[in-house]
Amino acid sequence: MRTYFFILCCIFSAATVHAAQTCRTDSIPASTPNSQLIDNGNGTVTDLKTGLMWKQCLEGVSGNTCEDGSPSEFTWQEALQQPGTVNAAGGFAGYTDWRLPNIRELDTLVEEQCYNPAINLNRFPNTPSSDVWSGSPYAGSSVHAWGVCFGHGDSDIDNRNDVYGAVRLVRGGQ
Repeated sequence: MRTYFFILCCIFSAATVHAAQTCRTDSIPASTPNSQLIDNGNGTVTDLKTGLMWKQCLEGVSGNTCEDGSPSEFTWQEALQQPGTVNAAGGFAGYTDWRLPNIRELDTLVEEQCYNPAINLNRFPNTPSSDVWSGSPYAGSSVHAWGVCFGHGDSDIDNRNDVYGAVRLVRGGQ
């Protein structure tokens, strides 16, 4: 049986996986407004604030609105290898320099006024409340790494060897 990281987050999110996204637009300003995230029309989104270009869909998902397939699940080590696999196969949207984001970069996608999922669904459609790996190891530990639970947008650590999470690739920055 697979172990999923952010267990508390996942238990709560799993119970609400079919619930509609909830946003508190009246009391919390958007942290990732549409005007900041530009849909490039090729399956990518550019964040004007960070300069990063993101794949709109999680790995394993495709289509104009990320409606085809389901998110692939990776251990952290597998997640680290996924950009190389994509780039070696010709890349995506004409680019072959995709990589796993670090935890600070991944955190920039969290939409703070929303949950289930905590992401801008206009720019990242059909995103589930998934746990997504970053490329950042947890300092002082040889068995933990950082990720984000997009159920509520929390950053957390978990075991990189026996835990499975989704991957969203990025390019630029660093």
